[in-house]
Amino acid sequence: MVVFLPFPGYRPALKKGEKIDDRISPPYDVIDGDYLRDLQSLPHNVTRLTLMPDNGRYGKSRKELDSWIEDGFLTQDQDSFYFYRQTFSDNGNIRVRTGIVGILKTEDYSEGNIIPHEETFSKVKDDRLNLLRDMETHLESIFGIYGGLSPELNGRITENAVLVYSYKDDSGVLHEYYRISDPMIMADISDEMECQKMLIADGHHRYETALNYSKENPDDERKGFVLATLVAGNDDGLVIWPTHRLIRGNDISEKNAIKGISQKMTLTEVGGVQSLRTQLKDHTCGILFKSGKCFLADHEGEGLWNLDTYVAQELVMRGVYKSDEGKADIAYDAEFDSAVGKVENGDYDAVLLFNDPSLKIIWDLSLAGKRMPKKTTFFFPKIWSGWVFYRMVC
Repeated sequence: MVVFLPFPGYRPALKKGEKIDDRISPPYDVIDGDYLRDLQSLPHNVTRLTLMPDNGRYGKSRKELDSWIEDGFLTQDQDSFYFYRQTFSDNGNIRVRTGIVGILKTEDYSEGNIIPHEETFSKVKDDRLNLLRDMETHLESIFGIYGGLSPELNGRITENAVLVYSYKDDSGVLHEYYRISDPMIMADISDEMECQKMLIADGHHRYETALNYSKENPDDERKGFVLATLVAGNDDGLVIWPTHRLIRGNDISEKNAIKGISQKMTLTEVGGVQSLRTQLKDHTCGILFKSGKCFLADHEGEGLWNLDTYVAQELVMRGVYKSDEGKADIAYDAEFDSAVGKVENGDYDAVLLFNDPSLKIIWDLSLAGKRMPKKTTFFFPKIWSGWVFYRMVC
C-alpha cells in the first residue's frame, strides 16, 4: 500500500520586485559552474540551502532557512497537494506532463510498493543524509511514476487547482505550479493512491536517504515521509531520453578496442553519424570512435542482457575498456549531438549511443528486482526545486 498525503508546505512568498525564478532551480545534481554561482548569488534561491555545505554539514543553511521563515520570505499553507504542469517541445512536438506533489511514506523496497530501477552512489547518499539531519526539511522532490488516477478525479483536480507560480525556463519549458486544497479531492487522491505501486523515475539517492533518515527517527512520524511528485504512467508528456556513455580509454588503442568489442558483440560499420542515427532504432547501440569510424552493435539476451546500457556496461565499458579497474574514464550526456561533438572534437575516444528507453522494459525489470546501471534513463524535463518544502519540525 502506498501512503501519499497532503502536507502544510512552505513555499516562496515573493516580495516586491522578486520573480519566482529568483527562488527555484533545476535539481541539485544537474547544476554546476557559472550557473550555480549565478543562482547562489540570489539571496533566497533554493541552491543556497541544497548546495552550500560547510565542511560536509549544513548548519549554516539551516540558519538561513529559519531566517527565511522568520522574515516572511516563505509562507506556510494549510494541508495541500500541489499540481505541477510542464509544457515543452520534444523533437518539435508540444507535450504536457502533469504530476501530483505530496508526501510519500518511505518503506523498504522489500515491501514491493516502492520500486527502484537504478543503482546508486553511496557517497551522494551520505551528503544528502547530512543535509536532512541538519535541515529537517525536504527541499527537493523525488519523481515517481504510478498507474494513474480516475478520469473523474483528474477532472476535479484540473477544475479546482489554483495557479500559484508560472515560469518559462531558458530551454523553453513552461512550469506551472498549482495548489489543491479541497478536502474531498485531497482525500480521494490519497484513497486512489493506496492500491498502486510507485516506480522511482528520478531521485533514488533522495528516496534512500529519506528512508535511512526515517529509520534514524522511528518515533517521529513526520520524518517517515519524503516530498514526491508522482506522474501517471500513461501521461502523454512522459518522455524518457537515453544517457549516452563517453569513454576515454587510458590503456587501449582504438584498433584493439574495436577488435575486443567485435569479439563480444556483432558490429556493422556504417558511413557516418547520420547513417548511424537513422538506423540505431533497430540495434542494441551505436558506437562512434574518435577516428570517425561508426558501428552499429548488436547483442541478444534476456532480462538485463536485453537492456542496452547493461550490455554496454558489461561487454564494452568493463569487458573491453576495463572501466571497473580504473583503466578508463566514463562520462554521461543525455543529448545525442552534444555527446557526438565531444568525440569529434577529441575530448573522448568513443561514445556509446542508445535508443530511447522503454518504460515497459523498465517496469518489467524493476518488478523482477533487477537494478539497471546508473543513468540508464533521463526523464525530460527535470522536476525543478524550490516550489515547496516539506518541513518536519514545528
